[in-house]
Amino acid sequence: MRVSCLQENLAKGLAIVGRAVSSRSTMPVLANILIEASDNQLRLAATNLEIGVTCWIGAKVEDPGSITVPARLLTEFVNSLPPERIDMELTVRTQTLKLRCASFDANMKGIDAASFPIIPTIDGVTGGGENNGATTLHIELPSTGLRKMVDQVVFAASTDESRPTLTGVEVTFKEGRVTMAATDGYRLSVRSAEVDGSLPDAPTTVIVPARSLGELARVSADADEARAVQVLVTQERNQILFQIWGRSGETKGGAFHRVEMASQLIDANFPDYRAIIPKTHTTRTVVDTAALLKAVRVAFLFARDNANIVRLKIQPANGDVAGYVSLAATSTEIGDSVNELEAMIEGDDLEISFNAKYLIDVLSQIDEPQVVIETTQPTRPGTIRPVGMGDKEFLHVVMPMHPTR
Repeated sequence: MRVSCLQENLAKGLAIVGRAVSSRSTMPVLANILIEASDNQLRLAATNLEIGVTCWIGAKVEDPGSITVPARLLTEFVNSLPPERIDMELTVRTQTLKLRCASFDANMKGIDAASFPIIPTIDGVTGGGENNGATTLHIELPSTGLRKMVDQVVFAASTDESRPTLTGVEVTFKEGRVTMAATDGYRLSVRSAEVDGSLPDAPTTVIVPARSLGELARVSADADEARAVQVLVTQERNQILFQIWGRSGETKGGAFHRVEMASQLIDANFPDYRAIIPKTHTTRTVVDTAALLKAVRVAFLFARDNANIVRLKIQPANGDVAGYVSLAATSTEIGDSVNELEAMIEGDDLEISFNAKYLIDVLSQIDEPQVVIETTQPTRPGTIRPVGMGDKEFLHVVMPMHPTR
């Protein structure tokens, strides 16, 4: 194998696939990154057997070939190089990769690429490979807003591995819309968006690990907005694949790179979250998003020593007195805090307690200037929605903590 590429393109590709490298495995090859040169492209791939990420960057290939080398060493070395051309040459007999850039030379011992697990690709699935015929869904999602959509749900997924179903995000394709939902049993986040293009008549629902969608959001940060994200679900392998186009760098016009991510699906039944979404409310509070987020963060400084409890006192306008929301947090060790915000309130006055961290998580993901908080009783869940987005676009349900005494 003899191949050349730009340092910035290789560094970008390694950063994209590096997060999928296994940090704890009995298989040494999983700590490596696959490098494969062919068709004037350099393919980089990494997997932990749950997620596989593949990135193609432009390269000049004089002799095709492949090798796997230690991910950490390769990444740190490439990041330390000047922004010039990198020449790589493989000595097959010793499985050693020689790298040269400017005045820097290095030799890295690798492991034969034949030992690396096969990572499925969309071309392999749709192009008549072994998975052909197993496709149940192949659609396009707009790259614009995809990262925000994912960010608005994944934080609500559980991190408790003893409840594997809740560590995933339910993704449903139905009637021209894609809907994502995540819950950890204490809060629920639902985000929906219209999808251009045709969808199957019957709704398709899968449970994608939240970590996989988090990686998708990360690699789509610099996605080319002119190209749609390809999504493919395979039935036999119980996998979902995503394909994204992005830019590797800003020099020489910013070369494009292609990224694909394959993830195992969670084979389980997601809880019927629609049953817990409140259908009515007795108090509706509209408040400035940034001001509320700042007030909750201040309250959290005191609440974190008291189970993160922040007490909201919602008081509608009375005569010349404007409506307001009061946020109070108390710690027996360090003191207490009370903040008041003006708000437009319809309905009854109410005192209710929430987990301050949960409020910070959801408010941090809302870009609209105002939010609506709908509540009924101190023991019933509250609903948070951005003002300006449709009722079907985004909602967050959060369970209250113990009733305010």
